[in-house]
Amino acid sequence: MNAGHDRRRTALLAWANAALGCEPDWVPASADASFRRYFRGVRGQHSWIAMDAPPEREDNAAFVRVAELHEHAGLHVPRVLARDMARGFLLLTDLGHKTYLDVLNDDNADALFDAAMDALIAWQRSSRSGVLPVYDRDLLATELALFSDWYLARHLNYTPGASEAGRLAAAFNFLLDHALAQPRVFVHRDFMPRNLMLSEPLPGIIDFQDARYGPVTYDIASLFKDAFISWPAPRVAAWLHAYWQHACAAGVPVPADFNTFMRDTELMGAQRHIKVLGIFARIAYRDGKPHYLQDAPRFVRYLQPVVAKYPQLSPLAPLLELQP
Repeated sequence: MNAGHDRRRTALLAWANAALGCEPDWVPASADASFRRYFRGVRGQHSWIAMDAPPEREDNAAFVRVAELHEHAGLHVPRVLARDMARGFLLLTDLGHKTYLDVLNDDNADALFDAAMDALIAWQRSSRSGVLPVYDRDLLATELALFSDWYLARHLNYTPGASEAGRLAAAFNFLLDHALAQPRVFVHRDFMPRNLMLSEPLPGIIDFQDARYGPVTYDIASLFKDAFISWPAPRVAAWLHAYWQHACAAGVPVPADFNTFMRDTELMGAQRHIKVLGIFARIAYRDGKPHYLQDAPRFVRYLQPVVAKYPQLSPLAPLLELQP
């Protein structure tokens, strides 16, 4: 840890102690792929989370705003107990030690995912325009460009020729057109087991600060095609059908036809998987966290059957066979 980082920790915990009026025992809670890090303070039966999010790197106002939106939707998220926006310090309630990812198994997955889908539908039902930034074509396209810039060029040391690049651009435009044709709702953007907490009520929801107003299938596509755990296709299809039925009944604007919903979910998932490959490569080479690339093959496996199913995505097929 560099000296500046250590000084921030000292300042954060001194500020948190002052805000609490006591001195809990503080230990690292977690760090993520961003520049945020978290510390858990424990005193007796009580615990809190202190978040260090450098304001020049992280949008802390967005974190507070989106936390409030989740609360208004009746969802279980960390409450902001104190804030120092100038320094990027937040004191939060603690949702516990265990994420879904820590505990998911064949026996409890149905119950845990049922709770997650209920929470997602409540979040989507609370949607309204003009509140969150729109998940627009420019942002979706920028995410896809990460694949070319970081996964292909940096990780695989591969630059497509002009003709191949044109075909790849056409495949990306196909994905963008389908994403933008979907109805818009509030989108968490990283609704996956690592960001769902085993807490009461289920689930606790974290890492929501990048939320947008965007395609209705984005979050459900993220939930079952996770970075760290995979499920058999028939089981995923059953969960998606259950979500679709409940979403239709709740008035969430999913397609009335299940096959259309599945198509939209597959293609939205493909955009996300392509983005994640680029992000994992960027985190590895720019931020010095190479372990993220260990899960890149999982996203290649998610993509391959979708690419094989839709001829418009065929330019991606040979690129997914490339090895570093």
